[in-house]
Amino acid sequence: MAAARVPRAPERGTILAFDFGTKRIGVAVGERATGIAHPLTTIESEKTAERFAAIAALIDEWQPALLLVGLPTHADQAPHEMTNRAQRFARRLEGRFGIAVATADERYSSQAATEKLSMAGVKARDQRGLRDRVAAQLFLQAYLDQHESPERSS
Repeated sequence: MAAARVPRAPERGTILAFDFGTKRIGVAVGERATGIAHPLTTIESEKTAERFAAIAALIDEWQPALLLVGLPTHADQAPHEMTNRAQRFARRLEGRFGIAVATADERYSSQAATEKLSMAGVKARDQRGLRDRVAAQLFLQAYLDQHESPERSS
């Protein structure tokens, strides 16, 4: 079973979520105070330097308190090749930017994102970049729902 990284959720602040893939990284943003996640962008590059430059720009703009990386596993939660790559990506984010990084279960997020986009009338050929950022939004929203902010619970 893949071990999720779960640092303590910040009480307030912005969270950036990353749906890591070898060709694209979907990015979503959420706020602890509102408990709402939004799809943000898709980083469409296979080059590490370009990916981290784009992430650095997002971190500079959004000033997140936490970074959240989707952790793909098999249906039985057993790890596979992408699990290891996502974990390595999470470690690199933390090392490079010095911001706490958590991982979240993202087993069915891409499938759910495809269904959500199809229901919204987005044609399959137009879903590619959108699907990754919506997948990040879905697992970020689940994370926010699980870690309700004290500001929202009062």
